[in-house]
Amino acid sequence: MRIVIVTGMSGAGKSHALRMLEDVGYYCVDNLPIELIRNIVELMSKDPEQNKIALGVDIRSGESIKNIFNEIDHLKEDGHHCEILFLDASQAVLVKRYKETRRNHPLAGNKRLDEQIEEENAILDFIRKKADYIIDTSTLLPRELKIEIEKIFVSDAKYKNIYITITSFGFKYGIPSDSDMVFDVRFLPNPFYVPGLKPLTGNDQPVYDYVMESNAAHEFLDKLEDMISFVTPRFLSEGRHKLQIAIGCTGGKHRSVTIANALFDRMKNMDYGIKVEHRDIEKDSKRK
Repeated sequence: MRIVIVTGMSGAGKSHALRMLEDVGYYCVDNLPIELIRNIVELMSKDPEQNKIALGVDIRSGESIKNIFNEIDHLKEDGHHCEILFLDASQAVLVKRYKETRRNHPLAGNKRLDEQIEEENAILDFIRKKADYIIDTSTLLPRELKIEIEKIFVSDAKYKNIYITITSFGFKYGIPSDSDMVFDVRFLPNPFYVPGLKPLTGNDQPVYDYVMESNAAHEFLDKLEDMISFVTPRFLSEGRHKLQIAIGCTGGKHRSVTIANALFDRMKNMDYGIKVEHRDIEKDSKRK
């Protein structure tokens, strides 16, 4: 039987992940006491049509959370295939989510919310370090999380625990504050000055073709792809599970969009989670 332990930081999306797993055929149980894990697996093993279970385990288990790996070892000894999916998110994002939902943190007490999150992070770190899959949901929409869940647990694709976001932007609107790496592509031919291309964006084929006709664009992409392939595993080795790559031009409408799309096309079949977004693509048109 395939067993997925779904755990992680409160507010990082565990409930969403369990619902997504349920949608693809997993029998799901949330907030299961650690002591009952083997019981539910034994019970479900009697159903020949049920060979996939997802169990939600989190900080609400109290002190017994420390025994999670003992239970997993027993499951593996019984011949079950057991994996851990850890949902994570930055402290700032978790604080924002709790304020929006107005729910109490499971460790709610006399401490501030940020202190409660720090305490939970410290308690769960031993699970994070041994998790089979870690998904940082700080920048993910529910549909993007679903893509990653299906990639791992439906398609059985190889998955390295880092999510890459490629963001195009315009320098005149400021550099994205959460960027890990920033690249300036204002050296490339500018469609803004070409009649007929100005009102279009890098998502339109004529603009894409114009920018990519430059040898510099292809050489830049070769070097950029090589560098990202070099640094990504090193981010992972430092315990980083998301990489924010920002690509900028003057207005964030033509060149940066084209290069961001081209980089995504080159990297989309890698073992990492990846998406592309265009922060400023519509801003010029909205100002008119």
